[in-house]
Amino acid sequence: MKIYTKTGDDGMTSLFSGGRVSKTHLRVESYGTVDELNSIIGVARAHKPHKQTGDWLEQVQTHLFYLGADLATPLDAKADWVVRMDTEKVDWLEQTIDQMTADLPELKNFILPGGNLAAAQLHVARTVCRRAERCVLTLGAHEPIGDFVVPYLNRLSDFLFTLARWENHQAGIEEAKWALRA
Repeated sequence: MKIYTKTGDDGMTSLFSGGRVSKTHLRVESYGTVDELNSIIGVARAHKPHKQTGDWLEQVQTHLFYLGADLATPLDAKADWVVRMDTEKVDWLEQTIDQMTADLPELKNFILPGGNLAAAQLHVARTVCRRAERCVLTLGAHEPIGDFVVPYLNRLSDFLFTLARWENHQAGIEEAKWALRA
């Protein structure tokens, strides 16, 4: 099978449920940004983080494929095979955040993004996650989206922030605190 189809040469792309939209459509921008986030998380995994970090990130990458499929399929589409985001995926993020937070020193200051390569990449992933959330919110202002898409992205950015802290903590790297300077 060839990787190229030439069907997008006119600037249009197919949705999972059928139908075609412009590649500049908010729906495509939304799931494209989720795909970008998934790739950035792959870079974080390539930096050989703590094993538990890698395992958690693999789970998130799986979730992000579901999220992309959810976004690529309008809610009114007849596509029973699409796995929609659900409360269980959001709950998993919350439980994992709580687990990591129990191991971390209390956060009393803003911290500067950085640390080891994996943690620094997780901070980049967090900012892309926030951009994905903004794209999805814009899409949601124009057409219906799944009930758990925005909560998942909102929680995921918290997860990525906490995971960056946890990764540095596991590596024995002290967080760089932000200080207001005149």
